[in-house]
Amino acid sequence: MMNGPIRATNGLGKVFIETLGCPKNHDDSELMAGLLFAAGHEIVFDPDTADVIVVNTCGFIEAAKRESIEAFLNYVPYKETGKRLIVTGCLSQRYPDELAAELPEADAILGVNDYESLPEVVENNLHVKRSGPKRSPLIAARVALAPRYSSYLKIAEGCSNNCAYCVIPSIRGSYRSAPIEQLTREAEALAREGCKELILIAQDLTMYGLDLYGKLALPELLRGICSSKTAGGIEWIRLLYCYPERVTDELIEVMASVPGILHYIDMPLQHVSDKLLKSMRRAGTNKSIRETVGRLRAAMPDMLIRTTFITGLPGESEREFEELYDFAEEMRFDRLGVFAYSREEGTDAAEMPGQVDPETAEARRDVLMLLGQRLSLERNERLIGTVLEVIVDTCEEGAFIGRTRGDAPEIDNAVIFTAPNLKPGNDIIGAIVKVRITDALDYDLVGELV
Repeated sequence: MMNGPIRATNGLGKVFIETLGCPKNHDDSELMAGLLFAAGHEIVFDPDTADVIVVNTCGFIEAAKRESIEAFLNYVPYKETGKRLIVTGCLSQRYPDELAAELPEADAILGVNDYESLPEVVENNLHVKRSGPKRSPLIAARVALAPRYSSYLKIAEGCSNNCAYCVIPSIRGSYRSAPIEQLTREAEALAREGCKELILIAQDLTMYGLDLYGKLALPELLRGICSSKTAGGIEWIRLLYCYPERVTDELIEVMASVPGILHYIDMPLQHVSDKLLKSMRRAGTNKSIRETVGRLRAAMPDMLIRTTFITGLPGESEREFEELYDFAEEMRFDRLGVFAYSREEGTDAAEMPGQVDPETAEARRDVLMLLGQRLSLERNERLIGTVLEVIVDTCEEGAFIGRTRGDAPEIDNAVIFTAPNLKPGNDIIGAIVKVRITDALDYDLVGELV
C-alpha cells in the first residue's frame, strides 16, 4: 500500500478503492484510479479520509463472492458519516440486479465494462462538477495503488477457452489482446516509475495475439519488452496463467535465452484425468501435459513451475483423484495450489451428472494440500546454505520479508530475513538483494542479508 494520498489539482472528491480477487482486478483498480485522478479526484489509502469508497469485487467462485459481499458490508457503517459506497467488478457484472436488491446501501453498481463512467458516477453522488473539458479515458494513465517496484501488466482481457466450470467468459467476454506497441509503451512507463519486477497477466497469457495477429505472439511481445532501451530498469519478468497446450517451443526458447525473463511459470493444469479434461473442455491430455512439463524442465533445469488443481469436478471418482495425487507427487511441482470445485450457476459443469459431494471435494483438496506442503518443505530444506536473490517487499518487527525468483507476490512463498549489518536509514524495500538461507519452514525460508 502507498503511504499518502495521490492529490489532484481540482480536488473534487476523495476516493478509496478496495480490491478483491486476482491480480487482474488489481490492474482494473489502477485503471479506475487513473480515470478518477484524470477527472480531478484524489486517491486516498484510508477509508476514514474518503468521500467515496469503491469496492472492486470478485465473482469467480462461491468463496470469492462471499468475501466480496463481506468486504462491502464492512464499509456500510461509513454511510452514517455521509460517505458514498460504490460496487464494481466481476460480481456486479455477473449479478447487477441481485446486488441492487440485496445491497440497498450501495449508491451505485458498475460492471467491468462500465469503468469509464466511474468519474461521472462519483461526481453525481458527491454533487460536484468538473471544470473544463472531460479528459478522454483512453489517455488516462493508471495510478499506482501499490509500490511500483513490482507491477502488473495486463496484456489481454477476457477469455475464449470456455472451460465448462468457469464463468469468466460470461463476465469479461471473449479474448482481446492489446497491441504490442501499446504494451511496450506501458512497460517503458512502469520502468521509468521504478519497476524492477514486471508481472504479465491475462486469463491466458499463451493465447496472446491469436485474435489480433492470427498467431501466438507472446514470444514476440517478450522480445519487444526486453529489447526496449527505456525498459532497461526491469530486472525480472514473470509470467502468470499460461495454458500448457500453448506453451510452444518458441516460447520456451525465449524464456530460456532472453535475460530478465524468470524461469518461472504459472501453469494452471486443473486436472490430469483424460476423462475429466475432456468433459471440462480442457484442450490438453495427461500425455501432452507431461510433455510440456518435460520440455520446460529440459530447457531450463532451474525452472520453477506453479500449478493449481481442482478437486471434486463432476465425474471425479476416487480413481481419478488418485490419478491426480500420484501425478502431483511424481511431478513434484515447486508451487501447488488446490481448490475444491465450486458449482457455479450458468456453467455447463453445474448441470453435469456425477456431481461430487462438497465435503468430499474439500477433503480431497486438503489431502492434496498436505502433499504440496510436504513437497514444499523438502524443496526448502535443500536450499539451506545457498544464497538467493530476493526482492524485498516489507519490514515487520525488525525482519525483512521478500520473495525469490520463484515466488509471485501474495501467491507464493516468502523469505524472512534479518540484516544486522544494514546501516540505519538504509531503506532496501523494493531492492533485489542477496540472502543466505539458514532455515526452512513448510512454505517460507529464513535467512540473513549477505
